[in-house]
Amino acid sequence: MLSLTVPERLALKGRAHILKPIVMVGNAGLTESVMKEIAESLKRHELIKIRVMGDDRELRATILEQICTELNAAPVQHIGKILVVYLPNPDANLIEIKKMPRHKGKKPLTKKQLGSRS
Repeated sequence: MLSLTVPERLALKGRAHILKPIVMVGNAGLTESVMKEIAESLKRHELIKIRVMGDDRELRATILEQICTELNAAPVQHIGKILVVYLPNPDANLIEIKKMPRHKGKKPLTKKQLGSRS
């Protein structure tokens, strides 16, 4: 599973805010065809939202972990029934992640300040 730093995750959360879910995981769960569609979507877009239709929060967390482990992707966010996943594609190079967010045009944020934002 790919891991992200806090500033990278914050930048990706901001980019994902305007996205709509591309893939939906239904009552059948995470089937082979759904995984194939997620993999294809990640190749094309690098950052996608996935809607999970189940009501069990633990099951949704397990699905996010399974997706990220099998596809070597990074989990960005899990809010309610929406999962955000990122997989960089060096060929497409669609998303450029900023190195460090700035605070009101001054110094970069400290680790403590970044930790309190997530």
